[in-house]
Amino acid sequence: MENKAKLSGMAVCDQPREKLINKGAASLTNTEILAIILRNGSREESVLQLASRIMNDCDNSFRRLSQQSVEELINKYKGIGTAKAVEIVASTEIVRRSQFEKSKELTTIQCSQDIFEFMYPIISALEHEEFWVIYLNRANKIISHQQISKGGFAGTVTDIRIIYRKALENRASSIIICHNHPSGNNTPSNADKKITNKIAEAGKVMDIILLDHIIVAGNNYYGFADNGEI
Repeated sequence: MENKAKLSGMAVCDQPREKLINKGAASLTNTEILAIILRNGSREESVLQLASRIMNDCDNSFRRLSQQSVEELINKYKGIGTAKAVEIVASTEIVRRSQFEKSKELTTIQCSQDIFEFMYPIISALEHEEFWVIYLNRANKIISHQQISKGGFAGTVTDIRIIYRKALENRASSIIICHNHPSGNNTPSNADKKITNKIAEAGKVMDIILLDHIIVAGNNYYGFADNGEI
């Protein structure tokens, strides 16, 4: 009875914190996690209401939230000032870097899922296209991964000469190419297929094998090798 009265009298912004302490962080909803980061709301709404409004706009997705800049958060949400906006952006960056650190532990590529997990924290949340190349040795261990180009929402231009010059510099035996589709559609375009074929043909001349081309589209991906296109 005493505990129930204590909980009912608890400040709204303290409820998610108490839940985290008693039940663990995994028990929290996305809204409750964001409420803890925000700490307080405004005169018009509680911190949970503010957090709920933000997460609803982001389809309850931290990936979508991570795409918001400091300026966008300030302009879109009353009750979000510079300090809170900075804390939100910094928090989502912690998640992104944590995912990337995990992916770096994977040094040997065995399948398309390995490639996706390696590249996901780097390019999945971007609102523009980026083209990356992973360079591997004969044991399929990653030597290096480098951004080759980046562009707008609709696409990016790739220079095949740069790809293979860097392959020679890294003494790579094979390469994997990867780019993202900000639209979330993982279907390869005709341009994607053409550049894949060109890079594969150039690799035959250089005796540097193109193992795969992965398109990252949010939480999904498309593998050219899986679909018999390499």
